[in-house]
Amino acid sequence: MSHSPVSPIRAPLVEGHKTYHQITEDLSAPTENKPNAAWWGAFAVALTFLTIGVVCIILTIWDGITEWNLNRTIGWGWDITNFVWWIGIGHAGTLISAILLLFRQKWRTGVNRAAEAMTIFAVMCAALFPAIHVGRIWVVFFFFPYPNSRGPLWPNFNSPLLWDLFAISTYFTVSLLFWYTGLVPDFATLRDRSKGLRRKMYNFVSFGWTGSAKHWQRHESLSLVLAGLATPLVLSVHTIVSFDFATSVIPGWHTTIFPPYFVAGAIFSGFAMVQTLMVITRKVLNLKEYITLEHIESMNKVILLTGTIVGVAYLTELFIAWYSGYIYEQFAFFNRALGPYWWSYFGMMLCNVISPQLFWSKKIRRSVWWTFFMSIFVNIGMWFERFV
Repeated sequence: MSHSPVSPIRAPLVEGHKTYHQITEDLSAPTENKPNAAWWGAFAVALTFLTIGVVCIILTIWDGITEWNLNRTIGWGWDITNFVWWIGIGHAGTLISAILLLFRQKWRTGVNRAAEAMTIFAVMCAALFPAIHVGRIWVVFFFFPYPNSRGPLWPNFNSPLLWDLFAISTYFTVSLLFWYTGLVPDFATLRDRSKGLRRKMYNFVSFGWTGSAKHWQRHESLSLVLAGLATPLVLSVHTIVSFDFATSVIPGWHTTIFPPYFVAGAIFSGFAMVQTLMVITRKVLNLKEYITLEHIESMNKVILLTGTIVGVAYLTELFIAWYSGYIYEQFAFFNRALGPYWWSYFGMMLCNVISPQLFWSKKIRRSVWWTFFMSIFVNIGMWFERFV
């Protein structure tokens, strides 16, 4: 007789008193059944934005990077804004899944797939911007320090662009392995339920997984090793990204607060993006009994915490600028708040500092619609932060 996976102490991770067979049926349905109208609607929206992005990239390559407001005196423009925004989202995904695994948080099973998949695609989006930034994307391979017959290595190891290359490639590799390792048992489940060519494909990507105790032992060991690698890697990689700013001599950027500030901001924006994806997935794929209000509330608590940390970082920046007595840095922050881009500064404060404080209310923390709109607000605010 089947038994429901229910914890006698805490609220169940799966609602509805499902059996293991019912769980397998429900979670396999999105890949085995035809997409519903909601899925096609979400796909149409995603395809529309993808098309706009492709057109913008083609225009940028065709007309040159002056489209991003880059010239001889301005070294960073739209590219650094979007690069840091995407890389922040990407760095948070694997960190979320890895830390929850290391701390044995069972509720991670409801969010880890979206967080890890989000990381893969966000890092790929982020990698586009340094590549296009060089101006001639067809010679972007000059970045790589590969041996050649034309003398010394081409890369400039003092350039933040090269630091970003090593940081992104290393993090992408570990994240991809971590994501794929978790998918192997799922591919095997789908293999056992499939026939013909689809079965052969799932058999290939599942590496002959049988579900034996030995396989599970190796799977868990490898997952823990990769989680242990990914956690400090995220901290170091986003620190390197912050060096794009901190190693410059521009007032307001040349500061040691950037590494922890960037890491906190990345976790903040990453959790918000996962919430956005979770709410959409919960509705489109009808997974309300698997992505529960307990998952949503737990994620919102982290958003509240990291949003408060980011707010403290903002205030610390202002205090240090005032306390230093350095007039150029003081002017940089004064101009940021009251200059021509005042609207983006106060938009950042509203979205990143004030709006997350609403999550002190349990009713709002457990509201799906509030969560959805607040998560979008947070990522708008984080984009404004990169902009100003």
